Amino acid sequence: MRIGIVGAGAMAWALGGGWAAAGHEIRVGTRSPERAAELAARIGHGARAGSIRAAAEFGEAVLLAVPVAALDAVLAETGALAGRTVIDCTNAFQPDEGGFVLSEPAVAERISAARPGAKVVKAFNLCAAEVWASGQPREFDGRPLSVPLCGDDGDAVDLVARLAADLGVRPFRAGGLRRARYLEATAAFIVGLWFAGDDARAMFPPVTAAFAHPDGI
Repeated sequence: MRIGIVGAGAMAWALGGGWAAAGHEIRVGTRSPERAAELAARIGHGARAGSIRAAAEFGEAVLLAVPVAALDAVLAETGALAGRTVIDCTNAFQPDEGGFVLSEPAVAERISAARPGAKVVKAFNLCAAEVWASGQPREFDGRPLSVPLCGDDGDAVDLVARLAADLGVRPFRAGGLRRARYLEATAAFIVGLWFAGDDARAMFPPVTAAFAHPDGI
């Protein structure tokens, strides 16, 4: 599959490197030709560098891995993106007492509104780049890492699910794009716990013990 990577940071490197190793064709696009070339070389496996527009036009899937503050400027350079699957892994965090809060409530929905016809899927925003880096274990306590996907287009969600599986994780549908805002809020809350040294997974029982019964009156 042809994948355009927009961005030159840690998530662009980690996800792009994993997909390149799985045999996908990668083109990196940034505002800086030098940074794009450096990231393409770091990804390896024949990854190429170009402009933001070139990466967006190249990809059957396009990963947006840029700071949220830069999204408007980046989207102005991508072109229309109509018909393409757009993977949004961004998070809009700002520091708050005890952790983080969202600086805006629904980034994925804003991307979709700004680029009508693009098939936006929220994914890969709950874990740091180090988790996605090549060679890192993605199974914990005998359970594979699961990746929730939110999107309105079923074919696009299926495509991103295949890309997630190529990274050795278990993708699952988590609802339409309007539910992506809950993934974004979850990330802000959970990352704050991790920074404080708390184990977020310890808050939840396994699914076999998670079913609730209605309270009596």
